[in-house]
Amino acid sequence: MGLFTSPIKTMDDLYLHTLQDIYYAEKQITKALPVMIGKATNPALKRAFEKHLGETEKQITRLDEVFSALGEKAKGTTCPAIDGIIKEANELISECDDHEVRDAAMLAAAQAVEHYEITRYGTLISWSKQLGKTKVVKLLEQTLAEEKATDEKLTQLGETNVNKKAAA
Repeated sequence: MGLFTSPIKTMDDLYLHTLQDIYYAEKQITKALPVMIGKATNPALKRAFEKHLGETEKQITRLDEVFSALGEKAKGTTCPAIDGIIKEANELISECDDHEVRDAAMLAAAQAVEHYEITRYGTLISWSKQLGKTKVVKLLEQTLAEEKATDEKLTQLGETNVNKKAAA
């Protein structure tokens, strides 16, 4: 059966698996962000991570609503992709001696996470429409908009502050 807890035979199975995947990912992100908050030395970056932690917790609550609306139990399934992104970030961060370079590495890692989430939510929105699960589209779209906004804020923070300091 491989990585998956149950066989994926239908599009509905794939949809549910992907929903469980992003649920697991969001839970892992709530564990990783406090570590990054603790290691961030740039005040603006620290604030961005703190804000995103609060957003992520709300996104998990929103996913609980999605599962409920679909008549499913809210649960996650192991996501090797997010585990890999977080593992790579932790390794990279631990190798940075300079705190400003470490901040830039954490910002880049956070954007890798955001990009993963953007792809997952975009896919789930498309599949929700295709499969007639329209009652959850607005919930997923709200989260997708937040993920895109966070990515934009991180890009701006990197270009105007964090990356400049690391390169100086």
